[in-house]
Amino acid sequence: MNTVVNYFRSLMLWELLMGLKLTGRYLFAKKITVQYPEEKTPQSPRFRGLHALRRYPNGEERCIACKLCEAVCPALAITIESEQRADGTRRTTRYDIDLFKCIYCGFCEESCPVDSIVETRIFEYHFEKRGENIMTKEQLLTIGDKYEQQLASDRAQDARYR
Repeated sequence: MNTVVNYFRSLMLWELLMGLKLTGRYLFAKKITVQYPEEKTPQSPRFRGLHALRRYPNGEERCIACKLCEAVCPALAITIESEQRADGTRRTTRYDIDLFKCIYCGFCEESCPVDSIVETRIFEYHFEKRGENIMTKEQLLTIGDKYEQQLASDRAQDARYR
C-alpha cells in the first residue's frame, strides 16, 4: 500500500506542489525586507563595532598603558608600546589594532580600568589599500573625539543595566 501511495505522489509531483503552496502563502504576506542604505534596523547600545580611544574632559587621553587589553585579546590584535612621562605617569606611544585579526569580542573594552578603549556602533567602514586595516593611536583618538557624545550616552545607559 505504501509503495502505491509513493508512486502516485511521485507521479503528481507532490513535493513540488507542497513547495508551491508554501511560496503562495508568503507571496501575499507583508514583506519584511529592509531597503538597507535608505532604511536601517534598530541597533542595540551594546553593539560592538569599530574601536575608539576616549579622552578625559580636559583633553588628556585616558589610556594609562596598563596593557590589560593587549593581554586579554584572544586574537592578539592589539599592540601597545608605552613610556614613562616626566610626571611619573605612563602613557602609550603606540596603540595599534589590526581589524582583520579582531573578532569584536569586547574583552578589551571590559578589561580597561579607565574606560579608554571602547567599541562604537559604527559598522559601515571599509578598506581600499593594504595596511588601512591597522588602526593607529591617532586614528582611534580621532574616532573617539568625533563620537564622544554617543559613547558617553551608551556608557551611561549600559551602567544602568548592570
